[in-house]
Formats: sequence, structure tokens, C-alpha cells
Amino acid sequence: MKKYLFILSVLVIGLASCSKDKTTPQPVVDPAVQAKVDDDAIVAYLDAHPNIMAVKDASNNGLYYQIIDAGTGAAITASSKLVVSYVGTDLKDVQFDRNDNFAFSLSQNIIAGWQLGVPKIKNGGKILLFIPSALGYGPYANGALPANSVLVFTITIKSVDGVAPVIE
Repeated sequence: MKKYLFILSVLVIGLASCSKDKTTPQPVVDPAVQAKVDDDAIVAYLDAHPNIMAVKDASNNGLYYQIIDAGTGAAITASSKLVVSYVGTDLKDVQFDRNDNFAFSLSQNIIAGWQLGVPKIKNGGKILLFIPSALGYGPYANGALPANSVLVFTITIKSVDGVAPVIE
């Protein structure tokens, strides 16, 4: 009898320790399909906002940008130490992030959309970036942003390598 109770208790403990993963797996999304969805969404947004004159990056990576002010001085590189102010929104114009003194370099863990877009301007410059999900947070949710979100950033360069922009 003790043998049966022992086997039964081992089975109960074994079954009780097995639990299903309660997290919902991220759906697998074909990158080419998502890129088309993102591009269509950006184009529709730009069509609805004719005052924005963003162009698609020539490298065909899906990034759209509008240089509002090119800035002056040396080109921004991956090792440049930058201080920027930025506002991040989604395509519904809902703000999800803002910072007035964000210090970083492009070689840090920065989304690819910033790595590609920020060097298009110089010190004191301002750029509007439309970043497809593959160059943003990809298939991962980030705070209030759902997975595969297109990001919109307005970024102003406040200093490059500790040098404030020259105001003419």
C-alpha cells in the first residue's frame, strides 16, 4: 500500500510541476509582408498629411525622412557623442516618448532607424523620421506600442561631441 501511495504522490507532484507557458507567443510575421504593410501605412499617412514632404531613403530600407533643418558642421558618425531632443509618436499621432536632453552615440544600442536617419543632418539640424517596424522595435511590443509599429520621430541635434550648434 505504501508503494502505491508513493507512486501516486510522485505522479501528482510530477503532474503538478508541469505547467503550460502562459505567455502568448508572438505571431510569426513574414518580413517582406510586414515591410509592405509598413510602407503602405507610411504612404497613406503622408498622403493624408500633404504638408509633410518626406522622401523614401535611397537604400530602399523602408525609412522615410524629411530634413527640416540640415544643420552645420562636421558630419555625424557612429562614434559622435550626441545630445538631442526628440518626440516619438505612432502613425495615429499618439506620443509614446519624449526627451529634451538624450545623450548617446549611434554605435550604442539605438534602433536602426536612428542609426540610418540621424547622420543625414548635422549639428543644430532637425529631421522627421518615419521608421518601419523592422528598423524600430520589430515584432516586439514596447510599452504602449504594439508589435510591428511604425515609429515617427522628430529629432533635433543639440550638440555633437560636446559642441553646441553655431547659430547664424
